[in-house]
Amino acid sequence: MRLQDIMNNYFNRTGFRKQDISETQISELERDERHIIDKIDFLRKHRIGVNRLKAHPIEVLTESPQNILIVSLPLAFVVLIVGFFTLVTQYGIGIIFTSTLIDDILVISVLIATVPLAILEFQYSRRQRNLETSLPNFFRDVAGMNESGMTLPNAIHVVAGGEYGHLTPYIRRLDAEMSWNVPFVDAIYRFGSRLATPLAERSVDLIAKASKAGGDVSEVLRAAAVDSYEFVTLDTDRRNNMLIYVIIVIVSFFVFVFVIAVMTGTFLRTMAEAGAAVSATGTAGAGAFGASIDMFFYTRLFSHAAMIQGFFSGLVAGQMGEANSIAGLKYSVIMLVIAWVAFRFFI
Repeated sequence: MRLQDIMNNYFNRTGFRKQDISETQISELERDERHIIDKIDFLRKHRIGVNRLKAHPIEVLTESPQNILIVSLPLAFVVLIVGFFTLVTQYGIGIIFTSTLIDDILVISVLIATVPLAILEFQYSRRQRNLETSLPNFFRDVAGMNESGMTLPNAIHVVAGGEYGHLTPYIRRLDAEMSWNVPFVDAIYRFGSRLATPLAERSVDLIAKASKAGGDVSEVLRAAAVDSYEFVTLDTDRRNNMLIYVIIVIVSFFVFVFVIAVMTGTFLRTMAEAGAAVSATGTAGAGAFGASIDMFFYTRLFSHAAMIQGFFSGLVAGQMGEANSIAGLKYSVIMLVIAWVAFRFFI
């Protein structure tokens, strides 16, 4: 309702007429109304979209791991384009085929794009596991307090004095909201939205709907505690059972790199040296023996194969171990760097 409508209602109830207020007072009220509306519109615009990013860049970029791509992808693209044109300008287009510098630029660009995402995804996954591990204990303790005769606000207040790891600050904020007479359903929905994990949102939705339906809240809390405990247990068992396959993927990468290193450092190099020696003697068929082996070409080809396998093997390991390919970026980054360093400086 606008300020003008409020004023008209007030005049109708009290019997005053609009003419009883001077034009100066009316203009001041209208100016204050416009000022308040403009301020509300300004705050609303700065809570969404690009304006929110400008006002709170760190908060926006870190609230979800994928948001960091807003910065990392353009930065990686700029590094790639600038590096490519710098090399081509200085050395010509042939630098693409005769040097590994362009490979270095490409690897650095990939790292710029993926390392921030890998770090934030690792932190987000660890936070989510810590919160979901403590959630069953919280629901069970509140249900026990409620069954003992305490009201729900008192039960949450008592439980808020305990220690639940990373979940403790969220419980204390829930307790503070309920102490301000916020309805339990609204408070528990806000609690779930702040946690922002699939398990928390599912459990909160179950509790809120049961409370609205008039059921026994303590029984619902116990059911949510059992459900969340089983969810956490199954997730832990799945990760433990799939750990062996993650290890197999990682070991396979190292075996691949080791085999290529041995083949490049011994077999191909020996064949090239033997072919060059035979070619120097002028013996017929020297080229077929190995004199035409281009060690730079094969070494670069194998390095590309190792880096590609390392990066995508990490994504496969993340999908198998944590049911999330983005979670495998930490393995991808590590194996990509190992392959790059091994072929760039040692092989």
